[in-house]
Amino acid sequence: MTGAETNLHATAIVAGRTGLLFVGPSGSGKSSTAFACLAEGRSLGLYTALVADDQVLVRRHADRLVARAPASIAGKMELRGSGIVSVDTIDAAVLRFVIMPVDADSCERLPEDDERMMVHDGVSLPLLRIPLQPGNPLARIQALVGDL
Repeated sequence: MTGAETNLHATAIVAGRTGLLFVGPSGSGKSSTAFACLAEGRSLGLYTALVADDQVLVRRHADRLVARAPASIAGKMELRGSGIVSVDTIDAAVLRFVIMPVDADSCERLPEDDERMMVHDGVSLPLLRIPLQPGNPLARIQALVGDL
């Protein structure tokens, strides 16, 4: 069954075979964390690509959520304070995890186990909180979920 499409204020990428949806309020680090994951994955020889930045169109297909970019912003990513850049993209991806960038100084030391977030049309995905700090966000995500 295919549901209606929703436009989410988020960023979506693929790392390996895994679709990641970055969520949070404006200015929370969604794009910069996603961009860091793209760069880190490439440096490790892992396939990475942008699905959409700032606006992600999400549609339910059976029990999965598929993300794609609005045509007007496909292949573009905003790096706050630096400008808009062109990056390698993929047309669509199945989302597997929600990533929420959080302030490293004020986040909980240990978040809830098996935390999930309702994303769209009755489908929830595992939620991973990733502190904004120097380092390798993709390595942290891989440590939490295993192979991408």
